[in-house]
Amino acid sequence: MAGMTLDQLRIFLAVAEHLHFTRAAEELYITQPAVSAAIQNLEQEYGIKLFHRIGRHIEIAEAGKLLQLEAEKILKQVTLTERGLRELNNLQRGELKLGSSLTIGNYWLPSKISEFKSQYPGIEINCTLANTEEICVGTATGLFDLGLVEGEVKASLQNTLEYEIIGSDRLQIVVGQTHPWFEYPKISLTELNQTPWVMREPGSGTQQRFEEALLNWGVNLDELNVILIFNSGEMAKAAVESGVGATGISELMVKKELQLETLRAIQTIDDRKGVAVNVEIVRPFYKLKHRQRFQTGISKAFEQILCKNSGAGVRSHNI
Repeated sequence: MAGMTLDQLRIFLAVAEHLHFTRAAEELYITQPAVSAAIQNLEQEYGIKLFHRIGRHIEIAEAGKLLQLEAEKILKQVTLTERGLRELNNLQRGELKLGSSLTIGNYWLPSKISEFKSQYPGIEINCTLANTEEICVGTATGLFDLGLVEGEVKASLQNTLEYEIIGSDRLQIVVGQTHPWFEYPKISLTELNQTPWVMREPGSGTQQRFEEALLNWGVNLDELNVILIFNSGEMAKAAVESGVGATGISELMVKKELQLETLRAIQTIDDRKGVAVNVEIVRPFYKLKHRQRFQTGISKAFEQILCKNSGAGVRSHNI
């Protein structure tokens, strides 16, 4: 019994995807007879039908559906093994797959990637930006080697991921020039329900931290007049800059606007106990990784750059 080969599995998956022998051949840069022969050899070897030939069309059979699932797993593991072997060349080539929440990815991460690329120019970096919830799920399922978020991890993923603090920023309450608060840069907690609010979508790390801070300050979220919800901090910033309400946003995102005075950061005062105390929202940036999946040398090298300036008090945790 000769057994199936990796080339046969790759050909089979191409046919299963296109349900067409010629298109599969074109994708793989081989001849159509070579594709037909590979499928025929598999079917003869195991005495099964992988595809039903119906006129000039084909449909995947039950045995084909089973092989499709298993072949995808096999080739994925082969890819991971190949990645590990390539790293024996002293990190001269390879790939790093990052997932980052929007604020980190747009404003904090680029300098880290630049530093890494200067040391390892042959490494390809693919970075996906999404909200915190999507990055956590992607890291847990193996879509990313590392995840970078500023929000909390859902309880359902806390046994799968571990995290480490690698930075931080502050959330600022900001308003535009036409907002009444623009001329009064300090407000009390009791005044927060006296303006319209622009918020981020559920699943956003920014929104999670902002809501946590409001609850800790004793602010009833249901009493806030939320008029707009965006899935982008840039959209929320633009809306507020045009005069629509207030928003809680990363200071990294509004640094230029604060300097140009098109936005103003409002200091919040807690005077509930008779003494005015400034309150602020500081949030950590977390590096996420899977507890059990294979971690490449490339990933470890990038972690060193991420953690280099994060401070001596950084700790790893299981979540």
